Amino acid sequence: MIENKDLREDILVALRRVIRAVDQHSKKLVQSHGLTGPQALTLNEIVRNGRLTGSELARNISLSQATVTDIVKRLEHKQLLSKTRDAIDKRKYYLQPTEAGRQLMRASVPLLQERFAERLAELKDWERTQLLSSLQRIAEMMNAEDLDAAPMLTSGAMNASPEAVEAVIDPD
Repeated sequence: MIENKDLREDILVALRRVIRAVDQHSKKLVQSHGLTGPQALTLNEIVRNGRLTGSELARNISLSQATVTDIVKRLEHKQLLSKTRDAIDKRKYYLQPTEAGRQLMRASVPLLQERFAERLAELKDWERTQLLSSLQRIAEMMNAEDLDAAPMLTSGAMNASPEAVEAVIDPD
């Protein structure tokens, strides 16, 4: 039987590996494509749908409207998406990918949660349920069960500023 201390350390090491994997993926995504994880997820959703309102987008990717608005502003600044006003309801805007945005997504921007979801789908139902239960318990033990979290594997702020992205790309 493994000593309690050894088991505790093994659990902490496993958690740290997950955190590091997410951090490393996030940094690679910024370096290779100039996008944060939330920006890539947002742009991917717009490209997949062709045209969405901000509220539809927020609902589809499980982020708050305020967070989506900030991400959209940054993607628009990068000329990866554009906003067009609805012809009938002038208060409504539609988000559409630009050709540059479509090309970037065709370049296979790797989203960590997509690879994870594929491997998760290979598990049996009871294994997925057991994982969920364990992770929910860990969140509770860390007093994190009430934190707002979108279903994406990314580190850092959801709405990272251009300066924060630049700091990851060029830390010197």
